[in-house]
Amino acid sequence: MKKNKRIVFAASECQPFFTSGGLGEVVGSLPKRIIELTNKEYQVDVYLPFYAKINKNYSSIIKFVDSIEVNLSWRRQYCGIFNCQLDGVNYYFIDNEYYFKRDNFYGYFDDAERFAFFSKAVIEVMLKLKRVPNIIHCHDWQTGMIPVYLRTHYYYKNEFKSLKRIFTIHNIEYQGIYSQQNNFIEDVFGIDRNDTYLLEFNNNLNIMKGAIETSNIVSTVSPSYAEEITTAEYAHGLESIILKAKQEGKLCGILNGIDYDFYNPLTDKELVKNYDVNSIDAKKECKKALLEEIGFKETDAPLIGMVTRLVAHKGLEILKNAAEELLKNDIRMVILGTGDPYYEDYFKNLETKYPDKIKTILAFNQGLARRIYSGCDMFLMPSASEPCGLSQMIASRYGTIPMVRETGGLKDSIHDFKNENGNGYSFKGMEPNKLVEMVKTAIKDYQDRDWNNKIIKVMNVDFSWNNSCKDYLAMYNSILNKK
Repeated sequence: MKKNKRIVFAASECQPFFTSGGLGEVVGSLPKRIIELTNKEYQVDVYLPFYAKINKNYSSIIKFVDSIEVNLSWRRQYCGIFNCQLDGVNYYFIDNEYYFKRDNFYGYFDDAERFAFFSKAVIEVMLKLKRVPNIIHCHDWQTGMIPVYLRTHYYYKNEFKSLKRIFTIHNIEYQGIYSQQNNFIEDVFGIDRNDTYLLEFNNNLNIMKGAIETSNIVSTVSPSYAEEITTAEYAHGLESIILKAKQEGKLCGILNGIDYDFYNPLTDKELVKNYDVNSIDAKKECKKALLEEIGFKETDAPLIGMVTRLVAHKGLEILKNAAEELLKNDIRMVILGTGDPYYEDYFKNLETKYPDKIKTILAFNQGLARRIYSGCDMFLMPSASEPCGLSQMIASRYGTIPMVRETGGLKDSIHDFKNENGNGYSFKGMEPNKLVEMVKTAIKDYQDRDWNNKIIKVMNVDFSWNNSCKDYLAMYNSILNKK
């Protein structure tokens, strides 16, 4: 009889409880798929902060378990332990109202202390509950202190002697960088100055750097992104550390998937008409309803959608420089998102100038996002950098043709129709005219009878967790077999 293996996921977001983007979707999808694919050979616990902004639909199933105190430097902090089970996954919520009862997840002056507490608490709760895993899988800098603490504070604990540590970079732009001044490493992290070298980088303390140094495997969310971040262009200063990890055989890239139950045009309650690959004519009704909802007259012109953060690395500068040339064509565009006031202002002003061509909706609205995925004909992602990207996969699931710049996970997941296995449109480089040429090609194809076949083709691409989860399981099994 096989002995069950346990994995702990530690993360700062998780769907359906709370999420602001791709990290939460991955942490919300992958654990349950691991359990399903391994027939419960793996047990999965997920540790999360107990934010005030938790989805109220799940409040009633989350129960108090116990409480402990956690030492963080000179502080001795309360740590409540809450738990629920969902889809076979055990979720543990770390409660401390001072740190987590706030309006937002991030963006506070004491984020370093908040997530250092969370990291320390995860380790202490695992000991308290006697649920130390075989593998702890940490996600992004907010959990980066976990492998650091395991190396420094807990190295002598027998319970952790065989524990393997994996750190996944979802976006290397956000590293958790803090000053070394005012005894920060001792006062905030409670790390001895003799261990400063683990975190020290470019005269600062860098949590992501520390996590990379103290983990057995460093993964990221697509093979192309794993290669890109070994270069100065993409690594935001960490290229030497990533290159070292690669040389040590620690670096790998696994393309993410999406939750096919959550993103399902056949059952999605946000759509006016449900459909699947065998009933794509219903997309026309979704388009008609979306045009009306966002204030366009009904039209046969192609409708191009974007659901994005309005920030530079999403390719907004490329789009900005191409926008007026694009809008000379008979198209409609809808952009949903918030972000940099500079881009918010630009695209709202563009709407004022071309009210019959483009709508810019400055909001975070998951329901409208799914209606854009279903009601548009094409979905645009001109990203300057995209670690994985999930929107191109969601759009494909809803039969909306992706148009992408070839970078990171976009390059790995979307291949131009001019190739034999094409499932979208793509362009290389940063030149605005390349984006315009790609869109013009898509417009021309849209007017052709073959468009429905393209919809069917993209809907038949498997972006579920089936393949990606198998790659993760291969990584887990590989690390467990290493001494």
